[in-house]
Amino acid sequence: MRIVINPNRSAGTINPNIYGHFAEHLGRCIYEGLWVGEDSPIPNEKGLRSDVVGALKKLNIPVLRWPGGCFADTYHWRDGVGPVSQRKTIVNTNWGGVTEDNRFGTHEFMELCRQLGCQAYFSGNVGSGTVQEFSDWVEYCNMPGVSPMADLRRENGQKEPFNVKYWGIGNEAWGCGGNMRPEYYADLCRQYATYLRDYSDHHIYKIASGANVADYEWTRKVAETAGHTIDALSLHYYTLPNDDWQHKGAATGFSREEYFAVLQKTLRMKELVTEHGRILRKADPTGRLGLVVDEWGTWYDVEPGTNPGFLYQQNSMRDALVAGINLNIFNNHCDTVVMANIAQTVNVLQAMVLTEGQKMLLTPTYHVFDMYKHHQGARQVETYAETKLISCGEWQVPDIHVSASEGSDGKVLLTVVNLSDTDSANIEVMMDGVKKGTKVTGTVLSGKPGEHNTFDRPDAVRPAEMRDIETGDRSFTATLPASSVAAITIDRE
Repeated sequence: MRIVINPNRSAGTINPNIYGHFAEHLGRCIYEGLWVGEDSPIPNEKGLRSDVVGALKKLNIPVLRWPGGCFADTYHWRDGVGPVSQRKTIVNTNWGGVTEDNRFGTHEFMELCRQLGCQAYFSGNVGSGTVQEFSDWVEYCNMPGVSPMADLRRENGQKEPFNVKYWGIGNEAWGCGGNMRPEYYADLCRQYATYLRDYSDHHIYKIASGANVADYEWTRKVAETAGHTIDALSLHYYTLPNDDWQHKGAATGFSREEYFAVLQKTLRMKELVTEHGRILRKADPTGRLGLVVDEWGTWYDVEPGTNPGFLYQQNSMRDALVAGINLNIFNNHCDTVVMANIAQTVNVLQAMVLTEGQKMLLTPTYHVFDMYKHHQGARQVETYAETKLISCGEWQVPDIHVSASEGSDGKVLLTVVNLSDTDSANIEVMMDGVKKGTKVTGTVLSGKPGEHNTFDRPDAVRPAEMRDIETGDRSFTATLPASSVAAITIDRE
């Protein structure tokens, strides 16, 4: 099958924030997954477990969203600052009814971002909070001069402002964030956005609570009514094998039909970003309004024997394909998608990392993010793939899915997903500048669709070097195993 790369055509620069992540106070994502406390036997730096942070840092995470999710609209930020012994204890009513003692708050999260070298994206409380509370949080984080909130920050040990750039004005306002109508939320958004101020020369980026899946009317009304007060709208879309939220399907041990269902539903992301993007451009023809897909990924039934409110699921080769397809779509629509945040970073939904006490493993999805990371900040380039449809039952998908980018060093990164669970893909890649002897190297992640890493076999699914690449006149060939993700670098110099 033929893939054509045309570096002369581009949708623009791939915003590094497309490779963002999401960490919510949910299950074992924050506590145990990221935060263990300074007195833990698990090696840590300032309470953050060193093995997990070290692994995540290798991904070049650009931005991390926190503290939710649904948790955000019950979170009152002042509960999580000041002496830990004096912080308020609450119940996490959204996720499992567990006690939340607020050991991990604003300062601890900013320390996590410092260790990761990433930007912070705060999701503010609109559902149960107030304009004053949200405004105070921005002032607390960003005010460099003398003010009540800046003085409080200094009392709590942070002299200089955190300069948090990204602020979400509520989360899922159509659902757990308040069950609002778009007309009501749009007016509320305008009000909140008015009081989320820039301090000094630090400009903040305001993200409205956007649509659930294909609720295009929500996007239209919010963009038309509040678009001039914000910078972007969000979009949430999860891939489920079955549409029944009570019986979504298993993360492993799934049928072939469920495998194809997940892939077809993942491909719907292209339609969603295209249509929501079209609405945003109509509301703002200047193209200033961006789309932030700040919750995406697979959502299955929890692992047997685990708390249903903790959303802990395994992560298989099928999930790696889902990650590769979504990231390809975001790359190819980088003129619309300005940020995306996979849900979630550790121990929740489609995680990068799973932990069990002192043990840690990297998931197949982690490896895909590692293989794709050099797309960040690169110039997207046009690709065309000759595909054929493959199917199982009612579900039908193309056999391969691709995207490509050109870095500042002139190297081209081509990422290819082979969706077939039975057949390898023999690809011929056409591109000007390739000749016999051109340096073309690749990494491939492959395995049976249900194969996954466990704490007993943490490297069952891991990347391998591609060894069968052959270059010729304006082309090269390679073979991708069934159900695989490949990252191929072309150095035309």
